[in-house]
Amino acid sequence: MNPKLENLWEEVRELTLGTTPQIDRLHTPPTPLQFLRHYLSQNKPFILSASSATTLQWPATTLWTSTSYLLHTLSSSTVSLHLTPSGQADSLTPHPSNPKSLCFASAHVQRTLFSDAVDAINASNKKDLSTGFVAYAQQQNDCFRGEYGALAGECDSDVAWATEAIGGLPEAVNLWIGNELSETSFHKDHYENVYAVVTGEKHFVLLPPTDVHRMYIREYPAAKYIYSEETGEFKLEIENPLRHVPWCSVNPYPLPENLEKEMSKFPLYYNGPKPFEVTVKAGEILYLPSMWFHHVRQTPDSRGLTIAVNYWYDMQFDIKYAYFNFLQSLPAPQEPTSHNPLTNENASDEDENNREESAFL
Repeated sequence: MNPKLENLWEEVRELTLGTTPQIDRLHTPPTPLQFLRHYLSQNKPFILSASSATTLQWPATTLWTSTSYLLHTLSSSTVSLHLTPSGQADSLTPHPSNPKSLCFASAHVQRTLFSDAVDAINASNKKDLSTGFVAYAQQQNDCFRGEYGALAGECDSDVAWATEAIGGLPEAVNLWIGNELSETSFHKDHYENVYAVVTGEKHFVLLPPTDVHRMYIREYPAAKYIYSEETGEFKLEIENPLRHVPWCSVNPYPLPENLEKEMSKFPLYYNGPKPFEVTVKAGEILYLPSMWFHHVRQTPDSRGLTIAVNYWYDMQFDIKYAYFNFLQSLPAPQEPTSHNPLTNENASDEDENNREESAFL
C-alpha cells in the first residue's frame, strides 16, 4: 500500500471520525448550530435514535404500517417501479457479449398503479423467485412530493435543523418501498442526505471521501435491463451510443467462495481501516454527508416491506470539494498485475463532472 494514503485514512479517523466501526449516536435532535459545527462542516455522519425524545412524530410512523391504508390512499396513484433479475440495479454485472468483463447495469423502469407495484414487491421474495424479477418502488426525482403526493402531509416537508443550518430547503424528497432483495452497490452522491426509516431497517456500510482509492472506481460501459412481461425474462442491452459510467468496483459482501479472490483483487479495501457499519431502524434518522461512499441492504417489517424517506439537500461545492477532486486525481497505488484485473478498458479515472447516483438506497 501507499504509506501516505494509509496515514491519511488513519489520521482522518483519529482526528474526526473515531477509530471504531461505529458512528455517533444522538439521543436528542441537534440544534442547527450543533449540526453545522460538529457534523455538516466536518463532513461527519451520525444517527438520531428513536428514543422517547426523538421518535419521528409523523402520522406516517403509524399509518404506513398498514398496507390497506397505503392502498386506499394511493388507489389512483401511478408510480415508478424498478425491476431487476436479482435486486441489484445501478451495479456491476457481466457484460452481455463478453462475460469476462463487467458493465454498469440500470433497472428496467415502468409506470404502474401503486397497487400493482405492491403486488410486484410482495411477489419478489426469497421463498419464490418464479416471478423472475425483484421489484422496488422508487424514483430519484422528488417522487415523494410528486408520485406519492397523497402521502406528503404525513411526513415533515423538511428537517428543521438541517434546513436552518444548510440555509435552504431540500432539493428533493424521495420515497423508497422494497424488500430484503433490493440492494445498493457502493456509490457516492453530491447531496447532504437526511435519511429516515419509517418501517423495517436499512443497513449501511460507509467510507469517507478520503478513502476514494479503496473503492477502485473504474469506468464501465452503461447497460440497461429490458423486461418482457410476455416471457418474464430480462435482456441486458449496452447503451447505444456507447457511454461509460465511473463506478465503485468493490462488493463488501462477496459470496464465501469468492472472498479470497475479492481480497486479492481489492487489497486496499480489505486491508485498510474497517468501514463504518450502521443499522437504521424504524423511527431513526441517518445523516449521510455528501460524497461519502455507501452500500445499503435492508430488512423488511413483519409484512415484508421496508419504507424510507430521504431528504436531499444541495451540498456546498467549496474547498472540501476541491480537496476531494485533487485527492481523487492522484494515481492509485501500484499493485501487481495479477492482483489488479481492472487495468483493461474498464480502468480509467473518474469523470469529475459525472454525478454518481444510485437507483437503490
